[in-house]
Amino acid sequence: MKSLILDTRREVTSEIIRTYAGGREAAANRLGMKLKKFDNHAYENAGCSPLSDVQIFMLEQESGTYHLANYVASMYGGRFIPIADPESLDNVELYARSLQVAAKRGCVDQAIAQALEDGSISEEEAELILDANNLHLAARHAEVLAAIALYREGKAQ
Repeated sequence: MKSLILDTRREVTSEIIRTYAGGREAAANRLGMKLKKFDNHAYENAGCSPLSDVQIFMLEQESGTYHLANYVASMYGGRFIPIADPESLDNVELYARSLQVAAKRGCVDQAIAQALEDGSISEEEAELILDANNLHLAARHAEVLAAIALYREGKAQ
């Protein structure tokens, strides 16, 4: 099982490009670069500097991912948690968030159960368990923030 948190900035960039609608070509076009120049910067070829944080942010805004934010937060032992837009929240959204939290907790429990099949937890298994737990805790925190935002006192229901 692959780690849920990307370990290097290069992995982050590759994953963003892999999941970007239209792939490398569309990403290069979005940033106003020719494909060869984009590839050189994205994959740090030919002595080129990597894509800037602003460029990566632009691509992630369109794809709805948070890989760079999670990567930076993980360097500090944390996890990025996006703040919900109160205008887009309702009870259905809260329920969907609740289901996501439950599913992520299930992933933690499953990772622990799989690791214990041989009677002990290896360093690699511990990392996967902790990564899954970080995802679970982040989802739970986002769910709590969303509930507060939706039902904050003084807000018109």
